[in-house]
Amino acid sequence: MSEDARATTVLLVGALMMRLAIGGAYAKYVRTGMGPLLLVAGILLAGLGLFGVVRALRRGGRPADADAHGHHHGGRIGWLLLAPVLALLLVTPPTLGSFAVSRSAAVNVTSGGKVFDALPPGRTVPMTLLEFDERVEDHRGVSFGAVQVRLTGFVTPSSDAQGFRIARYQIACCAADAVASVVRVTGASGSRPARDQWVTVTGTFAPTPDRVPELRAVSVAEITTPLDPYE
Repeated sequence: MSEDARATTVLLVGALMMRLAIGGAYAKYVRTGMGPLLLVAGILLAGLGLFGVVRALRRGGRPADADAHGHHHGGRIGWLLLAPVLALLLVTPPTLGSFAVSRSAAVNVTSGGKVFDALPPGRTVPMTLLEFDERVEDHRGVSFGAVQVRLTGFVTPSSDAQGFRIARYQIACCAADAVASVVRVTGASGSRPARDQWVTVTGTFAPTPDRVPELRAVSVAEITTPLDPYE
């Protein structure tokens, strides 16, 4: 691979990281708090790549793997590495959605762990899908009482005869380690929201014989994708 191809690749990777960090699209792949670190890393890589490009141009761009007759063994192939980087610069892939829910690991919540206090009565309590699932497993959801809760997630396909399911991914570092929390929604009026549509659902916990976490909805509102799609 020629020196100018290597340097250009580093330059474009740095530019890609800067674009994702400045535009906020990086939140589709990693924790939101990592934005400043990605920006700094992108600036350093872009600077290093630019330095390499300038040096290669001064040297005439001769690849390091050229033989004595000046034939290039891998120079042209090396430039193919730029294709995926250029693609990401032009088109930003979407966040993880319903397609991956059934193909990825699910959050494994078991009883006997954390014991939750009862929810405060008289108001609607916003919570994550993960907390909802954990409370369901904590003494069969006794901490919910009759208190309404508010959940936000995207619609995922379901084989249930009634209602639909919403999901949201939990990530420790990046999208590569994502696992999904899933809640079944029943009692909603109107038509079922489209697949991958983000919704905010307000309702109460409903015990079920199959132990699937279920929310009996009193309202369902379609929303745009949150800036931070992960919990």
